[in-house]
Amino acid sequence: MTREDLRGAVLVTVDSLRADAPETMPTLTALGERGARFENAFATGNWTPFSFPSILGADPVFTTDGSLGPSDRPTLAETLRDAGVETAGFNAANGFLTPHWGYDRGFDRFEAFTDGTGWLDAHPTVHGWLQFAGWPLRRARDTLRGDGGNHAVDTSKLLAVEERATDFLDTVEGPFFLWVHLMDTHTPYVPAPRYVREVTDGSVGTLGMLRAHVRAGLGREVSGHTLDRLRALYDAAALQVDDALSRLLDTLDATGLRDDTLVVVAGDHGEEFTEHGHLAHYPKLYDELAHVPLVVDDPRAEGRVVDTPVSLDTVPATIAEALGVAGAFDGRSSLSVVTEGEQPPADPVVSVALRGETVTQQPIPRTLADGDLLASARSARWTYIHNTADGSHELYDRRADPGEGTNIWPEESGSREVRRLRDAVEAHLDRIVDDEEAEELPDDVKERLETLGYR
Repeated sequence: MTREDLRGAVLVTVDSLRADAPETMPTLTALGERGARFENAFATGNWTPFSFPSILGADPVFTTDGSLGPSDRPTLAETLRDAGVETAGFNAANGFLTPHWGYDRGFDRFEAFTDGTGWLDAHPTVHGWLQFAGWPLRRARDTLRGDGGNHAVDTSKLLAVEERATDFLDTVEGPFFLWVHLMDTHTPYVPAPRYVREVTDGSVGTLGMLRAHVRAGLGREVSGHTLDRLRALYDAAALQVDDALSRLLDTLDATGLRDDTLVVVAGDHGEEFTEHGHLAHYPKLYDELAHVPLVVDDPRAEGRVVDTPVSLDTVPATIAEALGVAGAFDGRSSLSVVTEGEQPPADPVVSVALRGETVTQQPIPRTLADGDLLASARSARWTYIHNTADGSHELYDRRADPGEGTNIWPEESGSREVRRLRDAVEAHLDRIVDDEEAEELPDDVKERLETLGYR
């Protein structure tokens, strides 16, 4: 490392974090004002296994061997470790970010918090539902104890991840890279009661929140009233994450690392609240699922807002360059955008999804044969989506139609910019590898993922 390089980098990824979530996250908002806030950042897929190969790996999903997980090329952690950087990764029990999928590669310390708890409690969705069902009893108990039920419920291992991250930052001696993945904004949303009270001004009780989750979880029709309650729970969960982010930044300050550390915060994908007819993150590629927050705080740089669309696949190269490993990951770094105010290239941002027989059936995608592949490309104005199975096309002008509600294909398909988006999708599809020999999932991994409804 040279004198100009930073000593460390911290990457905080938050599951299912929508682009509008920072409206209820004051710490993330302040970090975006201090650093670079990418207003038009997009995930490379609608859910974790399609997004993370580009965040921690070197290649988009399905483009090397047709399987999930990082490609065989060195991951971000492997690249940094080989350059003498101490690495640590702590995943709050997301079943797709485990050693089975290769996400421990390159980490000197790694913990996924999914082992040894039994399958009913191993996945944060199941764990969250068990915690949520007991919430009224816990509130009554805490009220009797006099603390008002204000402590966080560690449904997605947030507190355990915090503890490991703090220990790492307290003890690291040289250059370092820390990655933490938080799950609180993944359904079911189970924040501590005080966050619910703060978001709702006390107007929504615990029982009402429980009913809203049960109704949605059972697949019943969700009224506007129930939808408002679910969104309030989500916002409260985002606020709980924001407090965790604040404590992490406090640890960087207390250890004297803050002024020599790049801090990156990103959602791995978004979350739908019936904008296109469903909840959570079913296989679709509209903005509520693809558009995510991305903040990059370099202590050497001034704060700035970046409007040009960027992909999350710029994250590994940006972190590597900040730590003195330039040229890694095909040079897709945004560091000069962050530090010098340069404009990123106006390249289309490509994302993919894999759909089962119906939109509400999201398969565990071991190969492309497990579903129908959808691919999208975005520019500052347009969204183009192509279903490779039925050959259909969708086109949306987000300036006139920010909700992407009116498909204007083929009427507006002839412009140069739209043709450029279509070419980007075709070029990406040419890279896709359909590996029909993918291995069968181990039973424990399959059980963990099937709790999410992925079959």
